[in-house]
Amino acid sequence: MKPRVLALIAVVFWSTAASAFKLTLSWLTPYQLVLLASAVSTAALWTMILLRKKPGIEPDSARYRILKPAVRGLLNPFLYYLVLLEAYNELPAQIAMVINYLWPVVLMILSGLLLKQRITLRMAAASGISFCGIGVLALGGNPVGGQLPLFAVGLALLSTVIWALFWILNIRASGDAAQNLAESFFFGLLYLVIYGAISGKIVSICCLDIRGVIGSLYIGLFEMGITFVIWHNALKLSETTSEVANLIYLTPFIALVFIGTVVGERIGLWTIAGLLLVISGIVLQEMRKRE
Repeated sequence: MKPRVLALIAVVFWSTAASAFKLTLSWLTPYQLVLLASAVSTAALWTMILLRKKPGIEPDSARYRILKPAVRGLLNPFLYYLVLLEAYNELPAQIAMVINYLWPVVLMILSGLLLKQRITLRMAAASGISFCGIGVLALGGNPVGGQLPLFAVGLALLSTVIWALFWILNIRASGDAAQNLAESFFFGLLYLVIYGAISGKIVSICCLDIRGVIGSLYIGLFEMGITFVIWHNALKLSETTSEVANLIYLTPFIALVFIGTVVGERIGLWTIAGLLLVISGIVLQEMRKRE
């Protein structure tokens, strides 16, 4: 299959994520959704790996072969999705989606702080433009009525930091990308079970709405796990990364279409303005990298 076709398939699936989150949260709590979707994703990823080949062994000591995915799993899916879905539970889907899309900018900032990568004046300006987009969202208020809960906005921003940290660790990980993700989800699922047992939330899994189960199945397959593999294969098959990478910018705009039609939210002009500023900053940042 051509890389552009694979990339477009991934973009469409990711574009439905915000709507799937919001609808499924009508029937499940954030914890229930994360636990079920993570279990589905873990099973799907390991099935793909075992059908394709035997899991490889990283050239690290046994201690680090466990420690690295254990840390990544703590970030994603455990912390990332718990925080993100709490934000989706309190915010309109369109607002949570736009804020979450800020993660490439946060990744650039953290790469400068943690990896000592040089941040130019132009890159700093690009970050400022994107963060202005979040300011526009805050000033524009809630497009579906009422005031935006600042704590939920903070959670959405925190999710971008968690995802950027996970991305940094994932980039630096050796070995097969799909297997690395599967290992991370194995540990993330383990943390979710332990957290649920300690907090007593795992008991709530006994009585679930079938619509929530179906939503979790979809999210686990097409938002958390398989789509990352599809995207990775698209990048691997393409002659140049930019051949397919630019298609990712379609995701938030297609997502707004799904949010408006499937979830039924009225898409606010402030949301569109904020999204355009966020994307403009990211594009400016990426242009700098390719010069």
